[in-house]
Amino acid sequence: MFRGEFAGLNGGADFYAADIESLRQEGAASLRVFLETCQRRGIDPWKLYSGKSNVRVPTEMHAGG
Repeated sequence: MFRGEFAGLNGGADFYAADIESLRQEGAASLRVFLETCQRRGIDPWKLYSGKSNVRVPTEMHAGG
């Protein structure tokens, strides 16, 4: 079983198939339904990113140690 998922969408659009060709077909159908649903509901289909990135540092470094 193969699993596919579209990255960068504002929701889930994953799909499954037993072989690669079927996976392509299921992917196309899944994406079409997702985009149609977003359009019908007035939802932006693309995930919005803030542009921020968090970095974790050791406590000693953060404290100026």
